[in-house]
Amino acid sequence: MKRLFVLLPLLFATLGASAQQVAKSSCIYKTVGADTLRLDRYETAPAADGARRPCLLFVFGGGFVNGSRDDARYVPFFEYYARQGYVVVSIDYRLGLKLARANGPLDAERFAEAFAATLSMATNDLFDATAHVLTQAEAWGIDPERIVTCGSSAGAITVLTGEYALCNAHPATRRLPAGFRYAGVVSFAGAIFDTQERMRWAARPAPMLLFHGDADRNVPYDALYAMGAGFFGSKHIAGELRRMGAPYMFYSAENTDHSMALTPMEENRYEIDAFLEKLVMQHLPLQIRTEATSLDRPAVNARFTLTDYLEANYAE
Repeated sequence: MKRLFVLLPLLFATLGASAQQVAKSSCIYKTVGADTLRLDRYETAPAADGARRPCLLFVFGGGFVNGSRDDARYVPFFEYYARQGYVVVSIDYRLGLKLARANGPLDAERFAEAFAATLSMATNDLFDATAHVLTQAEAWGIDPERIVTCGSSAGAITVLTGEYALCNAHPATRRLPAGFRYAGVVSFAGAIFDTQERMRWAARPAPMLLFHGDADRNVPYDALYAMGAGFFGSKHIAGELRRMGAPYMFYSAENTDHSMALTPMEENRYEIDAFLEKLVMQHLPLQIRTEATSLDRPAVNARFTLTDYLEANYAE
C-alpha cells in the first residue's frame, strides 16, 4: 500500500502531461530568392511562473532532395516533447542536392563539390533559423542557453555539421550571436562531411546523442573516404568524442539499416529523455555506449562505399 501511495503522484503527473494540449503556430524566418522558409512551433501553455523553457530545434530528413518540416511521422515526437516542457521548432531548409541533381546525374566526380555546397546552404539556414528563435526567445518563453538541435538523416547531417562548424569557428557561424553554442545535439542516422580525410576539432562539441544502424546504406555508420574527402558516421564521431573526453551517448543497432533515422523517435524516447536530462540539463560528464542486437534479425552486409551512397540516395 505504501508503494502505491508513492507511485500515484507520478502516475497523475504523467497523465496530466499527456492531457496537455499542444498548440502549433507557423511563421516565415527567411526568404532567399524564390525560397520562402518557414518554421513550425509546437508548445503547451507556458508555466504559471513564466519560467523560460528549453527548445528542441528539428531538421527533417530526405537526402537533401525531398522531405518536409511537418511530415506526419514526426508530429507525435514533436508533441511528446512539447508536453515534456520543450518548445519544439521544426524548420524548412533549402534542398541543395535536389537542385544539383536537376543539372545532371550525381556521379562520384560531381558529388563532393555538390555535397559541400548543399551542406553550406543547409547549415546557413539552420543558423538563420536559430538566430530567428533567439530574437523571439523572450516572446516565445525560450531559454537561449538551452537550445538543442535534432535531426533525421539529412537533417541529422545538417545539425552535426552545424555543431562541427561552431567548434571550428567557421565563417557561417557569424550568422549567430558571438559566443552562442547549442546545448546539445540529437542525431538520428547522421554523419559529418569534411573536404579532408580527417576530422578537425578546435573546440569540444556540445553533448551529442547518436543513433545509427551498422548496416545503414544511406548514411555511413563509420568513416567513408573518397577523392580526398571524408564522410564520418556516428561510430567514427563517437570515437572522436571519446578521445576528446566529450560527453556523448551512442546507440548502435546491429544489422539495422537506415530505419534508425525514424524509429528512435517512437521507440527510444527513454534514451532521449535520459540524454536531455543528464547530459544536457544536468551537464553530467558521461560517455555512454549502447549496443542493441535483435536476435531474430538476419545478418546483412554492412560494407558501405561511395557508390552505395549515391545509388541509395540519388539513383535515377
